[in-house]
Amino acid sequence: MDAHPIGTHSTDTLLDLLNSRPRVDGEDQDALADPAGGRRWAREHGGDGGPAELALLREARDTLQAVVRGEAPPTALSPLLEGVRQIPELTADGLRWRVETPPHARLAVAAVLAWAATEEQLPGRLRPCANDECRLFLLDRSRANRARWCSMAVCGNRAKARRHYQRTR
Repeated sequence: MDAHPIGTHSTDTLLDLLNSRPRVDGEDQDALADPAGGRRWAREHGGDGGPAELALLREARDTLQAVVRGEAPPTALSPLLEGVRQIPELTADGLRWRVETPPHARLAVAAVLAWAATEEQLPGRLRPCANDECRLFLLDRSRANRARWCSMAVCGNRAKARRHYQRTR
């Protein structure tokens, strides 16, 4: 079992995992599909990139994407948390929680815990890009909670150009 503090669950890792299967120039890409690319992605995020870890990361990504899109209930994430324990630890700074996971599950569990923390702290702000041709996700940190595009420069600009073209036709 690996143990790590609860505070290490990063929304950056969560977004990187959700966005690890983009569509580029109309073609689907997958950073976790081939062993070398998957190993590189996992190592960049603190994993080892072994086959069991990559298989679980792909499962976690697909399930998280379905949950964020509203295509699956949050309970669909339950199997990803099997064998995970939370242990209280008293330190000089007070109480903190340590999460124990099977070693190959650490990154996938961290992503699920980051999703849960995001839903609790920023409900409704993690969402898919509004561009139907885009497969990326965004975390809206704006005050008004009105961000719609993964990138204003790419997807937002395309939508504006499309609307302008339709208005002027």
